[in-house]
Amino acid sequence: MEKSIEKIPTYALPYLVNGDASNLNADEIKQIDDICREQGIEVVVPITESEEGGAEPYFSSVPLFRQPTEVEDCIIIYKNND
Repeated sequence: MEKSIEKIPTYALPYLVNGDASNLNADEIKQIDDICREQGIEVVVPITESEEGGAEPYFSSVPLFRQPTEVEDCIIIYKNND
């Protein structure tokens, strides 16, 4: 199992973590699905700094999904290619 820490856009977290696409349009869903498939992403786990409030989102010009936006650091687990 391979894993890394990546900057994941906050708008994508409900979809990636819970399968909730209610805040996304069809193009955003396609982009997220394409990137996850291309990179072999299996699981996305937000890193929480505390039980009370979690990690604070911050702006990144180079998030995993290519467009500058607000992000949170997440642990990404990739599919085994064995």
